[in-house]
Amino acid sequence: MSDAPLPHPLHTRRTLLQAGSLVLLLGRQQIARGATIVAVRVWPAPEYSRVTIESDRQLVAKQFFVPTPPRLAVDIEGLDLDPSLRELVAKVRPDDPNIAGIRVGQYAPGVVRLVVDLKQAARPQVFTLQPVAAYQHRLVFDLYPAVPPDPLEALIAERLRDAGSSAGAPQPAAPDIAKAPAPDPLDELIAQHSLKPGMPTPPAPGNAPAPAAPPRTRGAAPATARATDRLIIVALDPGHGGEDPGAIGPGGTREKDVVLKVAHQLRDRINATQVGGNPMRAFLTRDGDYFVPLGTRVEKARRVQADLFVSIHADAFTTPSARGASVFALSQSGASSSAARWLANKENEADLIGGVNVGSQDRHVQRALLDMSTTAQINDSLKLGSVLLGEIGGMARLHKPRVEQAGFAVLKAPDIPSVLVETAFISNPEEEAKLRSAAYQEQLADALMRGIIRYFAKNPPLARSRSV
Repeated sequence: MSDAPLPHPLHTRRTLLQAGSLVLLLGRQQIARGATIVAVRVWPAPEYSRVTIESDRQLVAKQFFVPTPPRLAVDIEGLDLDPSLRELVAKVRPDDPNIAGIRVGQYAPGVVRLVVDLKQAARPQVFTLQPVAAYQHRLVFDLYPAVPPDPLEALIAERLRDAGSSAGAPQPAAPDIAKAPAPDPLDELIAQHSLKPGMPTPPAPGNAPAPAAPPRTRGAAPATARATDRLIIVALDPGHGGEDPGAIGPGGTREKDVVLKVAHQLRDRINATQVGGNPMRAFLTRDGDYFVPLGTRVEKARRVQADLFVSIHADAFTTPSARGASVFALSQSGASSSAARWLANKENEADLIGGVNVGSQDRHVQRALLDMSTTAQINDSLKLGSVLLGEIGGMARLHKPRVEQAGFAVLKAPDIPSVLVETAFISNPEEEAKLRSAAYQEQLADALMRGIIRYFAKNPPLARSRSV
């Protein structure tokens, strides 16, 4: 038996009262503290689908992936099931290419289990984002298809479908001259994708070098022109998207919505245009309301071997008096003005707002890519920017009469002439109203189309092994 004296009753009572007061204090701030869900969002896209849970405190999640049938299960700690989480179930769209449905339930006290049922095998990424801009803490699930779509293959297939549909129309008779067998578009497509971009195309297997064809009769139409055209690709880059709304005008107009509409208008014009008898095709770095990191935008344009890269934005400033359109090219040194530097810094923050998984291995590749630039690319970009600025100046007010330069991350493709077009100041009420106007969007698309045609007239696209 211990000889230690028993605590005095008054001392024991005081200790219990102090402990009880501590429990009451912690009960409001710590013990019963669970994170509150601020918003839930689902962003579907062919390249990946994103699920975002925004909360007032950082969430801790443990995930595991089940391949058959494909589904992602995530246990979120420090959270109780509430109606906000149940809203995720209804936010999944039937046309989501990756997510079939979402289930949510209380797995254990303080633990919510969320199960994302998938339509195909996937490479999921789960990560958290710290508060930035208007967002609080975010828990993000990015669901990438295990076999990502090939954007160049999609463009070529689209061109082949168009060529096939036009081939059904009656063609004028050509003189009976010796003709080589028409190339098989499927063989060409397979050959293209067995090579890295920029490598020469080898001769088809088993085909010896063909003898020189006899000269064509004057006026004779090439029999296989539509099957062997050199496809000219213009990458259109609507800024922001998804978690990143971009600038917001005083009337609530979001930059990401306006620039996507302009890009769609310009895409239609490009797809209906030929340059030197060769068809053009527009490739959009995003074709819907979803976020694409800056480095990925550049990488996608290089994957399709784009001949030009046009990033479309709507400017904003701290005062509503700023107005006018601008065109920017990359600078290897300093910015051409303090305003250009300020804008580039603002645009380069898009990854922070949109939400990039910095732990992703691809991030290292993207960062290395963005460190490359060439003097030749910048010179060509200045030529492109000059003709675009001239055409825009014919239908809208310009903010600066010359092409400006700054270190925009999205313009750093080393082998593609690249410009960033600020269509207007969305922070100016008058220009915001114009940007929302379908007529003004069409005028912008017309001006950009004229500028692209003028550029190619003086700077024909380089020969590349990309004929269809």
